[in-house]
Amino acid sequence: MSTQTRRERERAERERAIIAAARDLALAEGWDAVTTRRLAAEIEYSQPVLYSHFKGKDAIMAAVAVEGFAELAAALAAARASAATPRQAVADVATAYTTFAEQRPALYDAMFTLAVDLPFASQDVPTDLARGFAELADAVRPIAGDDDLEAVTETFWSGLHGLVTLMRSGRLRHADHDRRLAVLVDRFTR
Repeated sequence: MSTQTRRERERAERERAIIAAARDLALAEGWDAVTTRRLAAEIEYSQPVLYSHFKGKDAIMAAVAVEGFAELAAALAAARASAATPRQAVADVATAYTTFAEQRPALYDAMFTLAVDLPFASQDVPTDLARGFAELADAVRPIAGDDDLEAVTETFWSGLHGLVTLMRSGRLRHADHDRRLAVLVDRFTR
């Protein structure tokens, strides 16, 4: 193995360690607790080493968000693939989306509620973000009919995000979540 190859591997490992530490710290204490100083201490490297990988906390949060989009896309793909009917695909994708958000609140925040420097709705969107949106689009495609698929997908996504956000903030009762999700799915699959 060449010295260059080893250095590249070590750099990639440090980057993964930084991202993992940020995720763990955000999960345990929230994103306010994630600072470059704290991350440097967690991974036992100096702050300059962190800055050699990322410009700062925002860039680290963006890297965490991209990882999250890859995980969400995989969860949505699995949910959609196991459904027997288009209606069931929409229902299963909706459930997978809300379950993902509920089980990974800090990750969901990095992806959808905190300001991160990632391009959405543009040609420059990272692949994993596009994959997540494509999974939502593939779920609603059979029921979109002649409607604009992108608009239907965005509206479905907005409904899911709204339910998640309002429930997490205590504005909707958690006990009624399944009923509200069923109403959303019913409206989209009529």
